[in-house]
Amino acid sequence: MLTILVPVLVALAVAAPFWWFHRMRQVRQRTLSRMLDLADEVERLLNRSQERMAALRPLVQRVPADIAAEAQASLESSLPIREAKRDVLQHRLWIQKHGESATQAELDQACAALDRVRERLDGQLAELDNVGTDLASATQAATEAALREPATLRRPSIS
Repeated sequence: MLTILVPVLVALAVAAPFWWFHRMRQVRQRTLSRMLDLADEVERLLNRSQERMAALRPLVQRVPADIAAEAQASLESSLPIREAKRDVLQHRLWIQKHGESATQAELDQACAALDRVRERLDGQLAELDNVGTDLASATQAATEAALREPATLRRPSIS
């Protein structure tokens, strides 16, 4: 019995560290892959935000200038989105440079940060969609109401 038990224990003692190393390598690779997927998702959300903001411009232009000035300025400023895209690029560069040497805890923190950004952007994109829908409804209602008013009370059109 001892002749069988000793080789089995030796085999386990040799195999366990290899198994552990392989397991930790798989976890690390999944985390790195998740980080790259999140960076792709954040970039996609930023692109969609840029597209939605461009789609809102015609709606905002239909609103009287004194009311829409701040919204127009926000839509015309692409700086926040450019900065966010730069941040995503910096994350990608960090992954490339430090992905192999970073601790698992550092990778997990970076992954969690990207996930928080993605969730926030997703929520803001939903809000942007709601604002667009609300603005379209309000603009349509205002246009219809203006048509019912006497011509002397109407604001000049922006066309």
